[in-house]
Amino acid sequence: MSVLMDIWSAVHGIILTSGMIPLVLMAVIALAAGFMMQSFSSIVSATVIAMLAFAAATYAYAVARGASAAASAEADWHSFLGLHMLTLVAYALTFAVAIAVVHTVRSLVMR
Repeated sequence: MSVLMDIWSAVHGIILTSGMIPLVLMAVIALAAGFMMQSFSSIVSATVIAMLAFAAATYAYAVARGASAAASAEADWHSFLGLHMLTLVAYALTFAVAIAVVHTVRSLVMR
């Protein structure tokens, strides 16, 4: 039970402590992935692709705000190397749930 509470705390922390721009990026990417998903059996691949798209979008946002592309890439790489598995699971769970909800709503509406 404590593992579930740890994961829930990590998801809660992602949603409540992120800035508005990362949350908007997450929402847009989850919407796009949910609409592009053909069937519910591809939720894992859609989640992985959405997480990669989120990483690329946050990098592009940092560069667009004026950060050095090389320094930002190196900082992102070092942040990825120091990423805790719990945080990665929390991001994956957040994206998977959001994509699943979008796909389900799209499937119900497009009948």
